[in-house]
Amino acid sequence: MYMSTDEVRNAFLSFFESKGHQIVDSSSLVPHNDPTLLFTNAGMNQFKDCFLGLEKRSYTRATTAQRCVRAGGKHNDLENVGFTARHHTFFEMLGNFSFGDYFKEDAIKFAWEFLTEVLKLPQERLLVTVYKTDDEAFDIWNKQIGLPADRIVRIGDKEGGKAYESDNFWQMGDTGPCGPCSEIFYDHGDHIWGGRPGSPEEDGDRFIEIWNNVFMQFNRLADGTMEPLPKPSVDTGMGIERISAIMQGVHSNYEIDVFQTLIKAAAEVIGYEDLSNQSLRVVADHIRSCAFLIVDGVMPSNEGRGYVLRRIIRRAVRHGNKLGAKGAFFHKLVGPLAEVMGTAGQVLKEQQAVVEKVLRIEEENFGRTLDRGLAILNDALDSLSGKELDGETVFKLYDTYGFPADLTNDVARERGFTIDEAGFEAAMEEQRQRAREAGQFDTDYNAKIKVDGSTEFCGYTATEGRSNITHLFVDGEEVTSLSAGDKAIVVLDETPFYAESGGQAGDTGVLETTAGRFVVEDTQKLGNAIAHHGVLKEGVLAQGDEVKALVDEARRVASSLNHSATHLLHAALRHVLGTHVAQKGSLVRAENLRFDFSHLEAMTADEIKRVERLVNEHIRRNHVIETNIMNIDDAKQKGAMALFGEKYDDEVRVLSMGEFSTELCGGIHAHHTGDIGLFKIVSESGIAAGIRRIEAVTGDAALDYLESQHAKYEHKVEEMAHKAKSLEKEIQHLKDKLASQASSSLVSQVKEISGVKVLVAQLDGADNKALRGMVDELKNQLGSGIIMLGNVADDKVGLIAGVTKDLIGKVKAGDLVNMVAQQVGGKGGGRPDMAQAGGSDAHALPAALESVDAWIAERL
Repeated sequence: MYMSTDEVRNAFLSFFESKGHQIVDSSSLVPHNDPTLLFTNAGMNQFKDCFLGLEKRSYTRATTAQRCVRAGGKHNDLENVGFTARHHTFFEMLGNFSFGDYFKEDAIKFAWEFLTEVLKLPQERLLVTVYKTDDEAFDIWNKQIGLPADRIVRIGDKEGGKAYESDNFWQMGDTGPCGPCSEIFYDHGDHIWGGRPGSPEEDGDRFIEIWNNVFMQFNRLADGTMEPLPKPSVDTGMGIERISAIMQGVHSNYEIDVFQTLIKAAAEVIGYEDLSNQSLRVVADHIRSCAFLIVDGVMPSNEGRGYVLRRIIRRAVRHGNKLGAKGAFFHKLVGPLAEVMGTAGQVLKEQQAVVEKVLRIEEENFGRTLDRGLAILNDALDSLSGKELDGETVFKLYDTYGFPADLTNDVARERGFTIDEAGFEAAMEEQRQRAREAGQFDTDYNAKIKVDGSTEFCGYTATEGRSNITHLFVDGEEVTSLSAGDKAIVVLDETPFYAESGGQAGDTGVLETTAGRFVVEDTQKLGNAIAHHGVLKEGVLAQGDEVKALVDEARRVASSLNHSATHLLHAALRHVLGTHVAQKGSLVRAENLRFDFSHLEAMTADEIKRVERLVNEHIRRNHVIETNIMNIDDAKQKGAMALFGEKYDDEVRVLSMGEFSTELCGGIHAHHTGDIGLFKIVSESGIAAGIRRIEAVTGDAALDYLESQHAKYEHKVEEMAHKAKSLEKEIQHLKDKLASQASSSLVSQVKEISGVKVLVAQLDGADNKALRGMVDELKNQLGSGIIMLGNVADDKVGLIAGVTKDLIGKVKAGDLVNMVAQQVGGKGGGRPDMAQAGGSDAHALPAALESVDAWIAERL
């Protein structure tokens, strides 16, 4: 019976839903609040706290189709991808989970029913493994399912290994939950080499594991003791690619519908015809991990998760280059991927433009250096006398050309060489923060403080309350009492303190008793409990004490205003920029808010203005901020948006601000949008390709910001005015100096008319205001005489006449300047000794000045 991959996925989820399981959406590939993982690499990751007893959900049975990536850290399949039948960087894990509900019997029966009755796999093709001492699982398979004993393989501990080191015994860590496994294998037929599990030929491809049932049965203590868990649980996983291969009658995962579609699309955009080429497999695999990592907020960078993404992109581009790809091609596969993924591709369709842009930019950047780097690498390989490429060359290719070491290793391996990894590591010593920074995720998960019980949160409607201390911790160890000065964690049975979540900072405040005063500096979630982090300032505290819990109300209010503003901002951005905008993170605290979102380019000044005005418009509308508790499916039908990185139960809080904004949110908010008062964007910037960040302030902080900006600009204006006056004085001084120098040169043009010194001259581009000073200077130099100056500046005529006092009885400056002005389209006048005028006809000035000598001669 043929089934497409999408049909297999839907059949699996529907089957377990019919068995009372809650269908839970795939979580992000970036693990939520789990520092132990680089990427989500198994279906159980999002349920880890449930298995550890740190989190309780409204359901005890769940089923998922979880997106997974294994391309860094301990689970790195990168080198094998494309060269084997079943290695991938990205895969989907189908799983069903029981949190203290059913155990081995139901888990085994469910698996068998789905495989043999829903998928109708031939029973004779299936065989199973159990842990060597797990007689219970053996008997269920043998006596209840009816599987012959010769098709049930007992797998023991690895030779020379410790107890419980077995492929059929699962452990979360050196301590903590663990238990035996029962794996189901499919026999592809004797025409394929390989032996049964546990045999010397088990690494062959004939018998392929398709389903693993993990029975969390024990809690392993540090001394190795295995304590039975009070509520044993089940964690299962089945790779969708492997089961799809069986349902489609093929052997290799790369032959299933998803990969065949992607391989053909890759061949088309590259321009390559041989569909069997392994490089096409690499490209087809890598587009899946790259696209979905970007969807989940990972951007190419030089560290951590971003660097792993960059490595995968560059590996895909290099393989496309091998096949003759011209120009950017990789981003063109996002569309075909979104289509072929069916129901699982919807999240990709919603962000397709962003994903394509990020991949195209990264591909183009790498493409500029790819050819040169490959040429250097091939030259280095050609010149080798041995079979190992030195670490220094590997590092140079990495540092100068952006070639990750595993990409260099790929090329070298294809040509029969190896690389000096130790030498490369030595050269990388000062740049360890790059690819190897994945080591920062190697944290002991079991060191996490565990709290039995939960804290009831009463802070939606109150900022103070009375409750009892249930747990006290100092340096991670539980204690019964605190003394003054102790830095500690206090857990209460009920609290009004909001624990950091959804980007909103935890509350601060005080816990008071008659004997002590504990200052709360931060509030965090601790599984189902709420942890108050702080210092005992005075007195003592003990388990069981009743405390008065007082939240810092001013900070709570300011934080809630900012949180409500992020919802309005999100809606406004989608309205102005488009519905591709999706939240990629936020920080909400009393001082300000920060909002990260997907968008391809920097916002323009006009877009920022429109977003800011739209938010403030809805603040002025004073919408009631309503909160409703409803089923998550009903919430999604209402159009509620889920926030990035958040996990939601089947009952959720839906926050609405009129019809403008509807989102799922468990945070603290204002009562009306009008409470926000004022919203002001402080900055807009890029933090990664396709990801922008807005920082903003609200309420009093917005007023403070505007006042500070006003004061700053006012001070700046005063500075500029003072500087302008100073410059004007300096300019005038220079002009006067120039006028003085010019007047000295004009003296040589003085002539005598009837024994009187006369100076008539035309100036071009001189400062009209400086002419008066120039005339005064000339009069002083002449002692006795008549001066007539004309000036052209900006196509306008300026005229000035000066007569020494001994001659004003014969010639008056006002009459002289008026005579000339009338000839250049103007008029003027003034005192007998000094007069100015203007005109509009610059072309007439030379002739007008030539008439001055005759006019003066008549009066002398």
